[in-house]
Amino acid sequence: MWFLLCGLLIGADQLIKQLTVSRLSSLGSIPIVNEVFHLTYVENRGAAFGIFQNSTGFLALLTAVEIGVILYYFVKKTDNRRWLLRLSLMLVLAGAIGNFIDRILRGFVVDMFDFRLINFYVFNFADACICIGVALLAYYIIFLHDKLKEKEQIEK
Repeated sequence: MWFLLCGLLIGADQLIKQLTVSRLSSLGSIPIVNEVFHLTYVENRGAAFGIFQNSTGFLALLTAVEIGVILYYFVKKTDNRRWLLRLSLMLVLAGAIGNFIDRILRGFVVDMFDFRLINFYVFNFADACICIGVALLAYYIIFLHDKLKEKEQIEK
């Protein structure tokens, strides 16, 4: 089930990016809510917030390592009792793979969601998956991890 979810998220990300390339690249930007939210075609040759510009090889290698670590941890270190941990890892994994595919196939990551009201960086669906996954992972670590460990100790 978890890998199906991951595959669906990757598929959604790639579909959105393909539609962005085919329909938006020639237009540049389309306002959805003028000066609040636009769909804007961006070729991101760096990482989050524009760091590591033009370092596609390095970023692809770093992402491949990240994917391997997440897969190892998911398979070897988690179980179904930790569903929130597993969900967070699958979100991060799906986002990482979605952007990895772009870096390998295009040499850049396609971004399109442009919240101009808050002057935020343009991002994509994979980035949103990563951010939500990291937020859930932080919540799990801060609020649930120790409680689950204590519960397991009591059950033994």
